[in-house]
Amino acid sequence: MNRKLSLDVFEKYLLERNYRPSTSYDYAKTRVPKICEKEEISVEKLADNIRHYVEKYGVGGSEQEFGKKSHSSYICALKRFEEFIGSKI
Repeated sequence: MNRKLSLDVFEKYLLERNYRPSTSYDYAKTRVPKICEKEEISVEKLADNIRHYVEKYGVGGSEQEFGKKSHSSYICALKRFEEFIGSKI
């Protein structure tokens, strides 16, 4: 999966599901890449292990506090990315 392409397609996926353009852009261009940077992983690695990262940044996970930052936008972005990955299988 090409990083740029996958995040562009993810943004389009969100827009098609009536997410606001600003939210779609934020999740695809800021939140998901920031998680990848923080974890020192590629978007492909995130996609391959998305359930692990949703649990890690979700309620009770070791990175729960980070997941809740910015009105929970990080965990929300990860959950939407998980839905996106599931829709591509």
